[in-house]
Amino acid sequence: MDSNNFPSNCGVGEREARIASNLVRRRHYRFGHGIGRSGDLVAVQPKAAGSSILMKLTNSLLLEVLRKTGVTSTAACFVVPMATGMTMTLCLLTIRQSRPHAKYVIWSRIDQKSCFKCIATAGYTAVVIENRREGDELRTNVEAMAEKLLELGAENVACVLSTTSCFAPRVPDRLVEIAELCKSNDVPHIVNNAYGVQASKCMHLIQQAQRRGRVDVYVQSLDKNFLVPVGGAVVAGFDKEFVEQIGKTYPGRASATPSLDVFITLLSLGCHGYLRLLADRKQLCAYLKEELAKCAGTHGERLLHAPHNSISMGMTVTGTGDGQFQKNLTKLGSMLFTRFVSGTRVVPEGDVKVINGHRFEGWGSHTDAYGCAYMTAAAAVGMTRSDVDMFIRRLDKVLTKWKAGDVGKAGDAGKAEDAEKAEDAWNAGDAWKAGDAWKAGDAWKAEDAWKARDAGKAGDAWKAGDAWKAEDDWKARDAGKAEDAGKAGDAGKAEDAGKAGDAGKAEDAGKAEDAGKAGDAGKAEDAGKAEDAEKANSAEGSSSVLSEA
Repeated sequence: MDSNNFPSNCGVGEREARIASNLVRRRHYRFGHGIGRSGDLVAVQPKAAGSSILMKLTNSLLLEVLRKTGVTSTAACFVVPMATGMTMTLCLLTIRQSRPHAKYVIWSRIDQKSCFKCIATAGYTAVVIENRREGDELRTNVEAMAEKLLELGAENVACVLSTTSCFAPRVPDRLVEIAELCKSNDVPHIVNNAYGVQASKCMHLIQQAQRRGRVDVYVQSLDKNFLVPVGGAVVAGFDKEFVEQIGKTYPGRASATPSLDVFITLLSLGCHGYLRLLADRKQLCAYLKEELAKCAGTHGERLLHAPHNSISMGMTVTGTGDGQFQKNLTKLGSMLFTRFVSGTRVVPEGDVKVINGHRFEGWGSHTDAYGCAYMTAAAAVGMTRSDVDMFIRRLDKVLTKWKAGDVGKAGDAGKAEDAEKAEDAWNAGDAWKAGDAWKAGDAWKAEDAWKARDAGKAGDAWKAGDAWKAEDDWKARDAGKAEDAGKAGDAGKAEDAGKAGDAGKAEDAGKAEDAGKAGDAGKAEDAGKAEDAEKANSAEGSSSVLSEA
């Protein structure tokens, strides 16, 4: 339904969705115009009706998902083709229009660079509020936040930026108290809900905060919540006009790829399918916590008690605390990584990081001095029970070697002792059978990953018989039969084409069997030019013609 796909379309503009590569064209399903218009990310494009409908449908589906997962009073949402950090920058820039003299953003500390850098990128100064330790948990210091707001003056504060989903032992901010504080001081409130859609606790916190106080918008990642590639986020809010204003702040058009990815995914899963994934994740979180606690106890460690964090969990990693121990902590992380355990974070004590001129003590732990080193793991949507079991087995082996001081052997993945014995890691003969990594849909069952005889059978992506013989293979049914399929010199399919003197000039050369030997040589236009036509045994009447001559 986009103009570039109309057979009679005549494009004379500078942007007509012309795509040179057939592979790129197929990858994007011939959607080339993107979404939005030059002044509005959610506007409809007249010459891209298909892309516009896709954008509207995707936003409607996501709005339904956000409501069903807990934030029932959400008024509007839309996909932004940027990751979470830049999307929050977009929201902060929109606030600048209504609060042009504000300089500060009050931010409860969370040690993720993008969360801090999005404030500086928008041109504000971040006022960092240190967390307060309560038991093992790190929680929001609402009193310090209120004092800072009073000190700076509400009119000088652009907004308060709070967080839901985070790495343990930090837990979601006290959203309700922050929302009440923002409402009483008439200060905007943005919630970073990066991967909180999958956690009902995070979603209910947002709903409750909006009901009792002020929440302007909340932002979430597409890849972390909806199992699509990185590159998109969702802005959602309770004031439809303000949400639309954020869309109008975005300069220019935008890529439709994130919208298309999540649209296909949600249609594939269905509402019940997606909610089932969230329910499974919740059960696996409890299972991971139980198994990690057992593993920790085996090695003289303990699970950090952070009940308010329903996604991430932490385990202590104890030692002497000297320089060698700090170095060994780094090796612990590398030992896990070289055994194909991804996503864990080993957090030492005393790390320092300077970002945009601000010095963070104890970087990684969300506080200046947490009190011990630890490692984290998360039960995120899409995780399976086998992932948990495999992680616990590998962690147990790594901790055994690490605690025994045998860390020097972990330098390189290929040199690690017992690397060849790692369950499902690289079971040498079958290279790609590891951890269900490539079991999807028989697409990659090839023994050596790229020897597939039938690789072209996968998902209609490679239907062409010889893969790339047709220049316009998306139109060609039989590749070789396509009109102008390459202007094959000898028509390619004429039987015994090489035996016909000038067979290439015959209008139906492909249908003439042995054109030079044909009994009906008289019926072939110009076929009589063959040098030895007078010798043809079956040329009707040829002998009488010769005798009369």
